[in-house]
Amino acid sequence: MLELVLKGSQRYWAWVIFLMALIGVGFIAYLYQLKVGLGITGMSRDVSWGLYIGQFTFLVGVAASAVTVVLPYYLHNYKKYGRIAVIGEFLAIASVLMCMLFIFVDLGQPMRVLNVLLHPTPNSIMFYDMIVLSGYLILNLLCGWVILTAEKKGAPPPKWIKPFLYIAICWAPSIHIVTAFLYQGLPGRDYWMTAIMAAKFLSSAFASGPALLVILCMIVRRFTNFDPGKEAIQTLAKTSAYFLLVTIGFYLFEVFTAFYSGIPSHQYSIIYLFKGLEGYTKLVPVMSICILLAAIGVIILVTPPLRKWEVTLAIGAAATFLCLWLEKGISLVVGGFIPNPFDKVFEYWPTIPETLITIGVWSVGFFVLTLLYKIAATVKEKAIFDKYGEKQVKT
Repeated sequence: MLELVLKGSQRYWAWVIFLMALIGVGFIAYLYQLKVGLGITGMSRDVSWGLYIGQFTFLVGVAASAVTVVLPYYLHNYKKYGRIAVIGEFLAIASVLMCMLFIFVDLGQPMRVLNVLLHPTPNSIMFYDMIVLSGYLILNLLCGWVILTAEKKGAPPPKWIKPFLYIAICWAPSIHIVTAFLYQGLPGRDYWMTAIMAAKFLSSAFASGPALLVILCMIVRRFTNFDPGKEAIQTLAKTSAYFLLVTIGFYLFEVFTAFYSGIPSHQYSIIYLFKGLEGYTKLVPVMSICILLAAIGVIILVTPPLRKWEVTLAIGAAATFLCLWLEKGISLVVGGFIPNPFDKVFEYWPTIPETLITIGVWSVGFFVLTLLYKIAATVKEKAIFDKYGEKQVKT
């Protein structure tokens, strides 16, 4: 099936070349970072995690969210997800690859990646993070490719793949739970050290992932002859809406705990993010935009008439995705470092090279996703055509 990526329209090749150009720019910026060091980033002694780790944290959730499609289809026989199950699995593959690349660029010296393998440390959460991410990548590659191959042949998936599907369903939440443990187990970082961090991570993942899948399904339907199905898209939108509300609720629980308890160390990060602390306000506009996007996402995705109109649905899904990207991909990481253990504020903001590397990694993800979706859309177009005829390819 790999030969299918070599056949496409001018628009397809223009998009592929555009992504390759962005990857090239990001790679050049990474070579500069490799030569000079992480000093070219906005990170410092006081803020040692920045945009790279923020993207890693966010994308782990996007990868885990594939279970919101795979579980209803394979365990509960929700047939409306039959067309998009592979699309969700392929999104997980691209997301995990980006997660690994963001860890890779954040380490500074790439050879340090081998330390996890050469010197395994079972009492380290990072060790288990490597295991769950690698395992999840392999499971989604195996399941997605085998099922799509069977669909191309017009045959049902082989029975031996079912145990791997069930393992993948159980495995999906673990990748984000382990990531949450990286944060919530750190003493001295009160913004992160909360028992509901893992639950909040999962709820935000199940909001952002389906929101992105809604957008991707609409793009696939717009630029190919394969239609993922309106009912499937609407169900994804509902899933995103409900989990967005849960995520907002979890955040408000944290705000209540911090301010009702009257413990200053639990309040500082929240004050910094929403109001500014000691005159430092870099992330206040980010959180203001985040609140606005959350309101737009909730209003559109919860209101049936707005959700059913494709224009507003796209706006609501995009608003939800961007809102959670800002909160989880930027403010969560940076906010946890402010103030430092000496109660001093050292702000962080990504530099141009850091931003270019980040764009490059995202471009790698979208490049892989484009190729996988090209294969999936082509196979599904032919399968539906062979079964129903030309009129039923897009319904």
